[in-house]
Amino acid sequence: MNNEELKTMGCTPIEDLITEDFGVPGTAERDNFENSCEAFIIGEQLKAERLKAGMTQEQLAAKIGTKKSYISRIENGHTDIQLSTLFKIFQGLGRKISFTIM
Repeated sequence: MNNEELKTMGCTPIEDLITEDFGVPGTAERDNFENSCEAFIIGEQLKAERLKAGMTQEQLAAKIGTKKSYISRIENGHTDIQLSTLFKIFQGLGRKISFTIM
């Protein structure tokens, strides 16, 4: 459904709600929101792969030489992460990652 069809049904498109709460794309508040969303998504993907590998946060941390609390912060989207660390974490899970520039 497009935005006009949603509006005629009495629904508010998600983009409108996000804009209302966080501003239009390109503003600092919206950029912060979108970055937080990306961090959350990466954390959820990490958690899913870790669980698929049958590892605890503590086991993964020990395997890559970091602390459980750091893995937890990443999985919860509460920390910035360097690309080299992200590659190392997924390598520790036997996975590879790639990025698409859009």
